[in-house]
Amino acid sequence: MRHRVAHRKLGRITPHRIALLRNLATALFERERIRTTLPKAKELRPFAERLITLAKRDADRLHARRLVLRDIQDTTIVKKLFDSLGARFATRPGGYTRILRLGPRRGDGAEMAIVELLGSEFKPKSKDEKGKKEKAVEAPKAKAKAEKKEPEKKEPKAKGRKKAATAE
Repeated sequence: MRHRVAHRKLGRITPHRIALLRNLATALFERERIRTTLPKAKELRPFAERLITLAKRDADRLHARRLVLRDIQDTTIVKKLFDSLGARFATRPGGYTRILRLGPRRGDGAEMAIVELLGSEFKPKSKDEKGKKEKAVEAPKAKAKAEKKEPEKKEPKAKGRKKAATAE
């Protein structure tokens, strides 16, 4: 029995598992939404939420940044984490991520999931917005096409003319 055993091993040795979680967290903070397997997503959630909680700190900001830099090596992502994501979740007491199940993967049947930060949900555009954007994009393209319609005279390419011309 697995009494008091907290985390999944994910079929990896400890250093590999830690590197995996660090890479997943880095990708999550960079893109704010990633697609991975369900067990990895469930392991990533507490790891990433701990880092976001550190980013919310006001008192020991430098110490918190150094604690986060242990796990996230990219300084631009740490800057984003402390500036924008920490501010976004400042009033929220926890639960910064959401896991959405996608169903089995086609190749091996592994259960897939999307992990996303709250506030980065997919917002499909309504039909009105789509029509307005397409019309706005079409107008410059129409001008460019009108300018290109001026006929350009090109000589037809005929096969064998060069050989005949060099032979004479």
